[in-house]
Amino acid sequence: MQGATRKSANGYERVFGFLREQLLSGALKEGDLLLPERELCQALEVSRPVLREALRALSIFGVIEIRHGVGSVVSRPNIDVLGDFFSFALANKGNAVDEVMEARIAVECQAARLAVSRAGIGDFERMRGFADAIAKTIDDPVVGARADYEFHMALVDASAATALRSMYIAIADLLQRSHVERRVLVAADANTRQQIIDDHYRILTTLTEGNPDEAERAVRNHFEIGRAIRMRMSVHRA
Repeated sequence: MQGATRKSANGYERVFGFLREQLLSGALKEGDLLLPERELCQALEVSRPVLREALRALSIFGVIEIRHGVGSVVSRPNIDVLGDFFSFALANKGNAVDEVMEARIAVECQAARLAVSRAGIGDFERMRGFADAIAKTIDDPVVGARADYEFHMALVDASAATALRSMYIAIADLLQRSHVERRVLVAADANTRQQIIDDHYRILTTLTEGNPDEAERAVRNHFEIGRAIRMRMSVHRA
């Protein structure tokens, strides 16, 4: 039984590895039709049940679309599914939020540097709108947290970096949860609420001034608020 399980696992790996290599090399592109199942089984030396199970798994991630009567077609992966997977992967880790925040800081700092030279007027207008929304909803933990998330998502979008955007979306669910928790914690702290408002306008201003070092510094300084809040949250939970 163990041998059969190991053989199946290797079969899955061969299917995944084959498609990954084909996609990375450009041999397969969105809209291309995969070889018929029989030919794939022969080429990869896997059984038809193993191949079909692997293809079903890939279809869940949106890598392929299984069309009855047609075959398996390469499609654009669904980033939302990646976010669900990431949330499950970190769900049982006690320090998941801290790790996600470290990843978030890295992504946003690089996004800010890129946005300085890549962002357009439309990007700045979007961010200004979300900054205004943050100011208007600063006393509402739920609506305010959403506006906060949208501002930072707009910052990442302004970087025009697909990889950064994909990574950010992957941690979106955990980020939005942490936004709400932090807003609840600072609800009674007028100084911190005002600092949150001021920081977002400051980040926007530095982006328009064209200095990537200053833009990154503004983002890092803003995250110092979050670091202090997370420390308070840890004490509160203890």
